[in-house]
Amino acid sequence: MSTTTARRTDAAHPTPLRGRPAVLSVTLGIFAVVTTEILPIGLLTPIGADFAVADGTAGLMMTMPGLLAAVAAPVVTLATARADRRLMLAAFVLLLAVANFLTAAATAYWVVLVARVLVGITIGGFWSIGAGLAGRLVPAPSAARATAVIFAAVPLGSVLGVPAGTLIGDLAGWRTAFVTMGLLSTGVLALLLLTLPALPPERVTRPAVLRALLRRPDTQFALLMTFLVVLAHFGTYTYVTPLLRETTHAGPGMITGFLLVYGAAGVAGNFLGGALVTRRPRTAFAAAAATIAAATALLPVLGRSEAGALALLVLWGLGYGAVPVCSQTWFTRAAPSAPEAASVLFTASFQATIAAGALAGGYVVDHASLHAVMWLGAATALLVVLAAPVHFLRTGQRP
Repeated sequence: MSTTTARRTDAAHPTPLRGRPAVLSVTLGIFAVVTTEILPIGLLTPIGADFAVADGTAGLMMTMPGLLAAVAAPVVTLATARADRRLMLAAFVLLLAVANFLTAAATAYWVVLVARVLVGITIGGFWSIGAGLAGRLVPAPSAARATAVIFAAVPLGSVLGVPAGTLIGDLAGWRTAFVTMGLLSTGVLALLLLTLPALPPERVTRPAVLRALLRRPDTQFALLMTFLVVLAHFGTYTYVTPLLRETTHAGPGMITGFLLVYGAAGVAGNFLGGALVTRRPRTAFAAAAATIAAATALLPVLGRSEAGALALLVLWGLGYGAVPVCSQTWFTRAAPSAPEAASVLFTASFQATIAAGALAGGYVVDHASLHAVMWLGAATALLVVLAAPVHFLRTGQRP
């Protein structure tokens, strides 16, 4: 049997023994993507100081990837609809490595933004393909667990990636943090090529499929809820490091510790949200938004003490950790026969809102204050809590 035939057989009849390394490689790929995307949050102040730009302008490092990912998710997926998904994932991780090394070598801020454009293309493509692959890598009874493992990479990017990157930046400079991410991305590329079977597209994603999905009420509700809660989160979390420096008077080491605890809470929130959303989807979404609203509203006041800031970051992490799995679950249930199309809409809406949140937050920070951006974020998150019962009254049913 040829290598190609063997790979196709493995993809058609996955087994736990073969599937687990493949799931692990996809998880590590998403971890690398997520960490690279949000790494500037922990390094915002030193990068801004190095290039002499304000915190709001430095926030463009979060805006650029989100904007490009929102465009890349549908465009790249449609353009490569007939390509082997294994090769596409490998190509995106290679692009991620290049982006990280380019950032580390940048001599001007515009070069950093160009590298962040490459990150955005990677996010849009890798997420759209990788988020819905679990069912093709492991047997059907293990698919739900494999999906939870893959999505655990999102909070793990916070619990391990951002604090570790921040610590490396404090010890050896922010450029070293991006070199480290470039090396990690290179290792993930090798692992993907070694463990993934050939993955020809099962159903070609066409524009008509996306249009039909957008007309469904559950999809429209998922778009609304995702937009509001992600806008609230990234409009505030992008600027949490400057806030902790200004309000809590925390030093670099303490901020790293705070972000580590936040990420640990996010991992717990991911699994709690995943367990709740299967039974009570609206409640899970509303509860996540309510905790984000409470944390961001109280942080400017109770965050003056170290204990208060830490407690609110734990609450925030629990809430946001549940958001990605809640959002993806809604999109997937709206299109059970087209998981890749659902992943495209999930990725595009999520990333577009990350960009909008970082951009809106930067405007408020530059023209008002760090406290004002927290309170506006809390008000936006509260809209999610109100939208959940409205959707129930409108439809009277779960997704």
